[in-house]
Amino acid sequence: MLKKLHRKLFEPMYIGSLKLKNRYSMAPMGTLGCVDGDGAYNQRGIEYYTTRAKGGVGLIITGVQMVENELEQFPMPSLPCPTNHPTAYIRSAKEMTERVHAHGAKIFAQLTAGWGRSCIPGFTPEDKSIAPSPAPNRFDPNIQHRELTTEEVKYFISKFVESAAIAQKAGYDGVEIHAVHEGYLLDQFSMAFFNQRTDQYGGNFENRYRFAVEIVRGIKAICGENYPVSLRYSVKSNMKGFGQGILPNEHGVEVGRDMEEGLRAAKYLQEAGFDALNVDAGTYDSWYWNHPPNYFKPGMYAPYCKAVSEVVDIPVLMAGRMEDPDLAAQAIEDGISDGISMGRPLLADPDIVNKIRRGRFEEVRPCLSCHLGCLGRMAEVGNISCAVNPTCGREAEYGLLPIHRTKKVVVVGGGVAGMEAARISAIRGHKVVLIEKSGQLGGNVVPGSQAPFKHDDKLLIQWFSGEMERNKVNVRMNTEATKAIIEAEKPDSIIFATGSRPIEPQWLIGKNKAHVVIAEQMLMNPEVISGDRITVVGGGLVGAEAALWMAQKGKSVTLIEADDDIIGGPHGTCFANYQMLKELLVHEQVSILTSTRLVEITDNGVSIKRQGNLMEIHSDHVVLALGYESKDGLYEDLINQLDVDEIYNIGDSQKSRTIMAAIWDAYEVARGL
Repeated sequence: MLKKLHRKLFEPMYIGSLKLKNRYSMAPMGTLGCVDGDGAYNQRGIEYYTTRAKGGVGLIITGVQMVENELEQFPMPSLPCPTNHPTAYIRSAKEMTERVHAHGAKIFAQLTAGWGRSCIPGFTPEDKSIAPSPAPNRFDPNIQHRELTTEEVKYFISKFVESAAIAQKAGYDGVEIHAVHEGYLLDQFSMAFFNQRTDQYGGNFENRYRFAVEIVRGIKAICGENYPVSLRYSVKSNMKGFGQGILPNEHGVEVGRDMEEGLRAAKYLQEAGFDALNVDAGTYDSWYWNHPPNYFKPGMYAPYCKAVSEVVDIPVLMAGRMEDPDLAAQAIEDGISDGISMGRPLLADPDIVNKIRRGRFEEVRPCLSCHLGCLGRMAEVGNISCAVNPTCGREAEYGLLPIHRTKKVVVVGGGVAGMEAARISAIRGHKVVLIEKSGQLGGNVVPGSQAPFKHDDKLLIQWFSGEMERNKVNVRMNTEATKAIIEAEKPDSIIFATGSRPIEPQWLIGKNKAHVVIAEQMLMNPEVISGDRITVVGGGLVGAEAALWMAQKGKSVTLIEADDDIIGGPHGTCFANYQMLKELLVHEQVSILTSTRLVEITDNGVSIKRQGNLMEIHSDHVVLALGYESKDGLYEDLINQLDVDEIYNIGDSQKSRTIMAAIWDAYEVARGL
């Protein structure tokens, strides 16, 4: 039942003359894997958006759709492009918009001018690298982007108008312009830092925003004044320079769009004809602002949206980890925004809006803000998906299979892999017993969720634990699985999900000294770190986050890593998470020593070898974060002793990887038992 506090979220709202059934919208996100060679949505794309419409949102804003594919050329299939093959595009989009409308939702096509100097290398040929003015690429300065001619800018504007007309014909209720936001090409035109042009699209304020203004005016002239046009808009850039962001609560000098210009531009863009502003902050140089990792607190855009709402009369949509309905309702109540926009939460759980409406928020599968399945997959030119929802982006073809016979399924291990396997097996109708050695569910995610900035991981454990109850999984805690215990259940299927354990190298001299702790022990009991000087050995994600947490507690921290970068480098995890974590470590004055090898642990700290020189770092505590190794001994012992047809080994007990790999392994096995 809808809670009184949340009623405002389900009031109708308007964008121009378009009525939306509630205040929730799906934020735009790129949809690789959802498009065919003609630049039209394929069946995956249609199912992807229809599933979110069914889940209860009032408005869907699609991911970026290219208005042209010549000046900044992407290989097909990649992203939708209305002008590439209009007939094919209309045919697929019409089916999609009709199905979305059947669920009472409206849908906007988000139209983009492209990436400019923010284009990820390899996505487009180097000779197609464009920008408002000559500029190095954001990610690879060796790639130089040429300046667009005036005629090419006008061509872009004409393609926006043409694309909007095609979208209108295909049944879209409006379009969103992408974007004076995130440092994309249109945003680069708007900022003096990137725009040194001398024609009518560069120089003073009006000229820098002329590109965006002429787009909306052109669309209104062709599609009609009542055809809604929203704008993806970053009110402040939060950048200190090329590739440098300004962290929350950091006092850095803004070189992009500051708040004064951002609010002036918001009013100017409203006057130009935009019907709504979809507001956030950031650029590709401060990428974590536009794609907030778990290090942000939810609602980080509130000050920006509030400031914009005070100067414009058109609706302001607010995103920024807003899945908590209490937080969302308060934002509406306080006049911070008119609507709530959710992106990744709708990937994790497409039914989130309906669950909130029914007063069942505790059943919402949480987004981890990890970016592994969404941005991470697309950066590898994979299909859009989600770490905690393996069916995202393949809803129709990768759903649960029907069962022909009810089986007894024994799952050994109560980490996320074991719980997902148990959950899916039970949902499909099997009888499931989950055996967990400890007194707590969650496995390695338990220590990993202890730092305050890992609260999403803690929510995931809570959700999985609730799913065990809701799906009537027989959970046996404090029970060590043995051959006899497993056989006593007379299982048809056994799934081993015994996880992994921290690596403790036998060769390491001094590893048993009193001041040495494993990162997992420190995370569970931070009070063991009583001294002020800490050396963390191992710069993977666990070590880097352990170092950050201790530094935030006021400790003097040194982080050493044998490789030449921490967290596996810029491609070891999503770049937004990588960039923010590295900048946070610098901000907290963590001394990061890469290309540094640990020699031994001494009574006073550690002995290291760096640039060929032996050095000693004095430390009160040494924290070891040297990775994890599979704990597969039980599986290896019993695989040839158990007279059971179906025996599986999944997650970290197969190979130590990520939460996403653990959940995806479990889903794949359990969906077909």
